[in-house]
Amino acid sequence: LDLQTVFLSSLLNPCKCNHLFLSFPQALIKYYCYEKYFNHAVNAAAAAQRKFSNDPIYTFFHAYGTLMQDQIQEASAELDTIRDDRDMSLCTLMALVYAEKKKTNPDREVIQELDAKVKEDRKSAPPKSLYYAGTFLWLLGRNDKARDYTERMIKFSNGSREGIILKAWIDVTSGKDAYARKAGKYFDEGLKERADVFALMGKAQYYEYRQNYSGALEIVNQVIVSFPGFIPALIKKMKVLLNLQDWEQTVDAAHRLLQKDKNNPEALRMLALHSLCRDGDITEVKFSVKQLSNLISSLDILEPHNPELYYKMSLAFTRVVRPFSVFFFNSILQKVIEQTLRMVERAFSVASGDSDLATELGYQMVLQGRIREAMKWYIIDRDRTSVSAMTGIIRCQLIEGHLEDAEQKLEFLTEIQQSIGKSGELSYLRAVLAAKKRRSQEEVTNLLNDAVDTHFSSLQGLPLGVEYLERLNPDFLLEIVKEYLALCPAKPPAQGQASAPQLQQCASLLDKVVKIVPGLLQGVFLLAKVRYQSGDIDAAQSSLQHCLDQCPSLADAHLLMAQIHLQQGSVALCSQSLELCLSHNFEIRDHPLYHLIKAQAKKKMGELTEAIQTLQMAMSLPGIRRAGSSSKSKNKKTELSSADCVSVFLELAEALWLNGEQHEAAKMMQDAINEFSGTPEELRVTIANADLALLRGDTELALSMLRNITPEQPYYIQAKEKMADIYLNHRNEKRLYASCYREMVEKLPSPHTYLLLGDAYMNIQEPEKAIEVYEQALKKNPKDGALASKIGKALVKTHNYVKAINYYEAALKTEQQNFLRYDLAELLMKMKQYERCERVLHDALAHEPGNKRPIHDGVCTHGSVDTKKIGYASVCYIDTLHCARDVQAKVLKRVQLEQPDAVPMQKQLAAEICAEIAKHYTSQRGYERAVKFYKEALVYCETDRKVMLELARLYLTLGEVDACQEQCSVILKNDQFNEDATLMMADIMFRKEDYKQAVFHFQQLLEREPDNYPTLSRLIDLLRRSGKLEDIPRFLDMAEKHSSRTKFEPGFNYCKGLHLWYTGEPNDALRHFNKARKDNDWGQNAVYNMIEIYLNPDNDTIGGEVFETLDGEIGNSTEKQESEQHAVRTAEKLLKEIKPQTPGGYTQLRILENYCFLATKQKANVEKALSVFTEIANNEKDHVPALLAMATAYMMLKQTPRARNQLKRIAKMDWSIADADEFEKSWLLLADIYIHSGKYDMASDLLTKCLNRNKSCCKAYEYRGYIQEKEQAFRDAALSYEMAWKYGNRTNPTIGYKLAFNYLKAKRHVDAIDVCHKVLAAHPNYPRMRKDILDKARAALRS
Repeated sequence: LDLQTVFLSSLLNPCKCNHLFLSFPQALIKYYCYEKYFNHAVNAAAAAQRKFSNDPIYTFFHAYGTLMQDQIQEASAELDTIRDDRDMSLCTLMALVYAEKKKTNPDREVIQELDAKVKEDRKSAPPKSLYYAGTFLWLLGRNDKARDYTERMIKFSNGSREGIILKAWIDVTSGKDAYARKAGKYFDEGLKERADVFALMGKAQYYEYRQNYSGALEIVNQVIVSFPGFIPALIKKMKVLLNLQDWEQTVDAAHRLLQKDKNNPEALRMLALHSLCRDGDITEVKFSVKQLSNLISSLDILEPHNPELYYKMSLAFTRVVRPFSVFFFNSILQKVIEQTLRMVERAFSVASGDSDLATELGYQMVLQGRIREAMKWYIIDRDRTSVSAMTGIIRCQLIEGHLEDAEQKLEFLTEIQQSIGKSGELSYLRAVLAAKKRRSQEEVTNLLNDAVDTHFSSLQGLPLGVEYLERLNPDFLLEIVKEYLALCPAKPPAQGQASAPQLQQCASLLDKVVKIVPGLLQGVFLLAKVRYQSGDIDAAQSSLQHCLDQCPSLADAHLLMAQIHLQQGSVALCSQSLELCLSHNFEIRDHPLYHLIKAQAKKKMGELTEAIQTLQMAMSLPGIRRAGSSSKSKNKKTELSSADCVSVFLELAEALWLNGEQHEAAKMMQDAINEFSGTPEELRVTIANADLALLRGDTELALSMLRNITPEQPYYIQAKEKMADIYLNHRNEKRLYASCYREMVEKLPSPHTYLLLGDAYMNIQEPEKAIEVYEQALKKNPKDGALASKIGKALVKTHNYVKAINYYEAALKTEQQNFLRYDLAELLMKMKQYERCERVLHDALAHEPGNKRPIHDGVCTHGSVDTKKIGYASVCYIDTLHCARDVQAKVLKRVQLEQPDAVPMQKQLAAEICAEIAKHYTSQRGYERAVKFYKEALVYCETDRKVMLELARLYLTLGEVDACQEQCSVILKNDQFNEDATLMMADIMFRKEDYKQAVFHFQQLLEREPDNYPTLSRLIDLLRRSGKLEDIPRFLDMAEKHSSRTKFEPGFNYCKGLHLWYTGEPNDALRHFNKARKDNDWGQNAVYNMIEIYLNPDNDTIGGEVFETLDGEIGNSTEKQESEQHAVRTAEKLLKEIKPQTPGGYTQLRILENYCFLATKQKANVEKALSVFTEIANNEKDHVPALLAMATAYMMLKQTPRARNQLKRIAKMDWSIADADEFEKSWLLLADIYIHSGKYDMASDLLTKCLNRNKSCCKAYEYRGYIQEKEQAFRDAALSYEMAWKYGNRTNPTIGYKLAFNYLKAKRHVDAIDVCHKVLAAHPNYPRMRKDILDKARAALRS
């Protein structure tokens, strides 16, 4: 209760200049008085009295707050104490007059005496007295009188700053535009000298009036910074943020407000409304109930004697809450209704004479379906001239079926409408009466249209806020939609036919409601129903799915979803929806629509007997034989429309007929005629009778029945459409088909019938006539964009493209059909006029008003992006993409308010745009930016695997292995068989040297798909690097067994060739690579590998010097030299087959061409190759293959220091899998140089590095053995040579010799003999093997 004291005591011990805070208490009190928080004002005034030693102005405000809570005696006594104060006397006398008039029996003499005193004092009143009198009058809402006093005060005080600020407040709240517009300059004048909280709040109010909400927010933020504890500023900020339609920040502001003032009613109301309006799920409704309870408790504590505040706080909830009851008619929602009823009852208990409160209680009873009690409250209203009470009585009488009484009252209210003002609710009630009295559809539609127009005219210029929600009254609007729907066919139109015109009005109305209150699930459901009945099935499903996501137990949503599935021919899905519906709500068995849909599904499956049984069960339900009646099951009301009832009759008749029970079918049809005779549904029965005649093949009887339906009757258009269908599909008489629609136009000329005729001409391939009809329809309704679009499309169908373009351009000049620009752009795209297409799309964006940019803007911009893709190199490409992103962000912000069910689709579009931007930056090597936009794409669509894969690849490129692994793990969690993610995961594990896991990922893929050769080739490389060459044959066998054609597959032969190459069998490898050489996918890589084998069949270290002497002793024969030259010539021939497709491929080709020059070992050729390698290395920074080639050439030219410099450069680079082989060769060559120089430690480090990356590197083990042998560590040398021998597949005689020699030195004589036998078996004349090792080992054994 003493909250304001806390604020005042903290703020009025100023650490800043005192003048900034002098106006603070008065501003706070004035705000509470103006907003009618009278008890707050009393508490704040009491706190100020204590602080300022009983300053009379605070005594006055304390008395004013007390008076406005109807505590007249206490207020009068307090006013008497300051009556003689010169500055306060005038306002005090006025307050005493007001207090006397508020009494039940006012004393006229006292009033006259006080009035005379006011007039007398006014003549000599000082400026301060006039100021306070003006303030009092303004707070009472008497703005004109308040202005008189304030202007006098300003005049007498020579332009008092306080007077100018008060005058500005009076003007801005006057409701008169002429005054309000001038208020801004008065506030500016009042703020010239210093900051004043009252003036700043007024300036914010002025900006609100001018709808400059950003300006208002800026001012409010200024107040919050300057006066941190001024609660009204926080309240104002919360409301302004809602005006800006930013619900998220509004809720944040409400939470911040509750941190400062835990019982703040405004914040509690805002949170409760947000929970009820925005999400609509059960959890949020529960939270809303809790906040409502807190709100009531807060009012009970803070404003117990303020009936107007209780009433005001309940209004928005009562105008939103009832539509939920269709779905949530349970204890949770009942509590919401109970809470609002409590608030109004509390208000009525304090002010039982208030007629508005009695009327509101009547409305609350209607909410709960307690119509008789509602009538009592409306009649209790003592003010019998109350229009709202009479309107409530009419509503109750219409519900109860007392049509004559309701009609009399409606006639009276219609007569006096000019004096009371036009009412949307009155037009609606007249429409309901007209529908119940079965008047024409046109009359009912016109009345409903009038109701909508009148209702929305009252919302003009009103920003989104609590008042807007109250006056929007979603409950009322949804009632109007239901009346519209009652006039429309229950089923969607046939393809090519137009939907009922009322559905367009429904869609427009519901779009507005759902935009403002997306949590209103009945609004979303009705929108789905409208879309379904309009034929927009996808949009209907999207809306329904949104409903079911929020509340899976929505029975009506499940039923409509079942109807949609049935319409699409998905009987299984239809049955599934029905089962779900039944599982959530067992009482749905009492709804005829459930049985009707179930029977239709059975009929589609050919189960006619079950369909008949189901329909007969529906027929037995209460109310089905009383069209348009309702039945009650426990506490839930089941509404049965006459359309549903007649559908059950007609479906049963048709099912009986199809089951061969013609007599029963005829009997059921006769029952339907008797039941619905004299109702609008009678004609539906006639049309169904015609359908039965068609089933019998009697088209003439069907036509004669339909001809009896006249233009004055409700189903005339449907009857004519049925006749047209018979002529076209049963008799193939196109002329008579068109004549049916022409007759419709003659009898009922309207844009709708013209549209039907135009569509009919299009159906029979007469687009020229269709164009004429569409143009006539367009003259009747020039703002119908759909018609204009149809004309353009008809022109395209006649292949009159130039005329179509001219038509679109002419239509666009009117500035009324701007969305036609997209149709024009599509046409220009088809005609490949890309530049014009781009200009049109840019115009489309430029011409849309900034505040009314439609949802298809995103599509337009994306269209522009598509146009840009045609010329990818365009410099504007990335700018267009960014433009698309910005516009799509705005679209998303709006669609969340306007079409929540369309959010997933729009988010997907936003993600695609961001991904396209990222793709562009990736191509330009702007990797950091690319990562940013891929991440943004995932914010919009966090499960988009394509984007996740691209981001993972990008992370891998950047070397961010952990980030890449995280992305791949998320993908594999949801799709464990995703090939790309699995391959990447294997790469990551390999980079982390976790070879076991890497192999596991490849193995998973190959076990499912053994002939996945790209994966198999990568696995072979991985197994080589992990030192498991012996595991490769298992996977090759799996692939071979998978298909009898595997041996002929290029991919298999390539993989086989790799294995043979890696295991030291180059000749067999060449044979298999040759089989893959001509293949489009595998050919290029196979040829590259063949060239490498020809140039270095023994996988020697080209340019190395360590093994040169030993190898030279056995390898410099003439025969070997000829073989090498022949291999070089073959390699040169193969090079001609390579056709590189990329710059990287071309560079690789040049390097291989010049390796051929190196292979000749002629100095001139080596120097020529070196110049090419140097050129490549200079052009492409850190190009590892080129640097290695340079080093090799330098070694062959005996320029070892230069070679070492290049190799050291490579050794400092980060390893990458793309250049893995080149890194390995460079490390080996550098190790060779170090060994030759005697730097064994440095060489060993490089060899270890090499073996970490490739555990099967035969040459690395050989070098290591050589070092250990030189150090006379023969046992260790033997182990190293053993590994080299193993990974060389025991085929290299040189390694065999070294291994046997070290076995001998290590005294492993048996092992030495065994190796000698293996070498000599393959190479009988291998030098010194027998003499140096075999004989000595045998001799050692004998001794």
